[in-house]
Amino acid sequence: MVLLPFRIKVKNAETGATVEMELEQNNTVDEVIESAATFWNKEMGTYVVRKGKKVLRGTQALSDAGVREDDMLELVPDPEGG
Repeated sequence: MVLLPFRIKVKNAETGATVEMELEQNNTVDEVIESAATFWNKEMGTYVVRKGKKVLRGTQALSDAGVREDDMLELVPDPEGG
Protein backbone atom coordinates (compact mmCIF):
# COMPACT_ATOMS: atom_id res chain seq x y z
CA MET A 1 0.00 0.00 0.00
CA VAL A 2 1.40 3.38 -1.03
CA LEU A 3 0.92 6.12 1.53
CA LEU A 4 0.43 9.48 -0.13
CA PRO A 5 1.27 12.65 1.75
CA PHE A 6 -1.64 14.87 2.69
CA ARG A 7 -1.95 18.33 4.20
CA ILE A 8 -3.67 19.43 7.39
CA LYS A 9 -3.72 22.65 9.35
CA VAL A 10 -3.04 22.91 13.05
CA LYS A 11 -4.43 25.87 14.95
CA ASN A 12 -2.84 27.25 18.10
CA ALA A 13 -5.86 27.53 20.41
CA GLU A 14 -4.13 30.18 22.53
CA THR A 15 -3.26 32.61 19.71
CA GLY A 16 -5.43 31.59 16.75
CA ALA A 17 -2.33 31.18 14.55
CA THR A 18 -2.27 28.22 12.14
CA VAL A 19 0.47 26.14 10.55
CA GLU A 20 0.13 23.80 7.58
CA MET A 21 1.71 20.37 7.79
CA GLU A 22 2.33 17.73 5.16
CA LEU A 23 2.02 14.29 6.71
CA GLU A 24 1.34 10.66 5.92
CA GLN A 25 -1.52 8.53 7.27
CA ASN A 26 0.92 6.50 9.39
CA ASN A 27 2.32 9.58 11.17
CA THR A 28 1.15 9.66 14.78
CA VAL A 29 -0.80 12.25 16.71
CA ASP A 30 2.31 12.66 18.92
CA GLU A 31 4.31 13.66 15.83
CA VAL A 32 1.76 16.36 15.04
CA ILE A 33 1.92 17.64 18.63
CA GLU A 34 5.73 17.61 18.57
CA SER A 35 5.91 19.51 15.27
CA ALA A 36 3.35 22.12 16.29
CA ALA A 37 4.82 22.56 19.77
CA THR A 38 8.30 23.00 18.28
CA PHE A 39 6.98 25.48 15.70
CA TRP A 40 5.40 27.65 18.42
CA ASN A 41 8.16 27.06 21.03
CA LYS A 42 5.81 25.28 23.41
CA GLU A 43 6.51 22.48 25.86
CA MET A 44 5.46 19.31 24.09
CA GLY A 45 4.22 17.29 27.07
CA THR A 46 1.65 19.86 28.13
CA TYR A 47 -0.40 19.92 24.90
CA VAL A 48 -2.83 17.67 23.06
CA VAL A 49 -4.52 17.98 19.68
CA ARG A 50 -8.23 18.07 19.23
CA LYS A 51 -10.36 17.39 16.16
CA GLY A 52 -13.64 19.13 16.82
CA LYS A 53 -14.56 18.20 20.38
CA LYS A 54 -12.55 14.95 20.38
CA VAL A 55 -9.07 14.87 21.95
CA LEU A 56 -6.80 12.64 19.87
CA ARG A 57 -4.53 10.20 21.67
CA GLY A 58 -0.79 10.50 21.09
CA THR A 59 0.28 7.08 19.85
CA GLN A 60 -2.58 6.71 17.35
CA ALA A 61 -1.78 6.85 13.65
CA LEU A 62 -3.54 9.75 11.94
CA SER A 63 -5.55 7.32 9.79
CA ASP A 64 -6.77 5.50 12.94
CA ALA A 65 -7.69 8.83 14.54
CA GLY A 66 -9.85 9.73 11.54
CA VAL A 67 -7.63 12.59 10.34
CA ARG A 68 -8.06 13.32 6.63
CA GLU A 69 -6.81 15.72 3.95
CA ASP A 70 -7.51 19.39 4.77
CA ASP A 71 -8.63 18.71 8.35
CA MET A 72 -8.12 21.43 10.94
CA LEU A 73 -6.72 20.20 14.23
CA GLU A 74 -6.30 22.37 17.30
CA LEU A 75 -3.29 22.40 19.63
CA VAL A 76 -4.71 22.91 23.13
CA PRO A 77 -3.27 22.76 26.65
CA ASP A 78 -3.72 19.26 28.05
CA PRO A 79 -6.95 19.32 30.11
CA GLU A 80 -5.47 16.60 32.33
CA GLY A 81 -2.46 18.74 33.11
CA GLY A 82 0.15 16.84 31.05
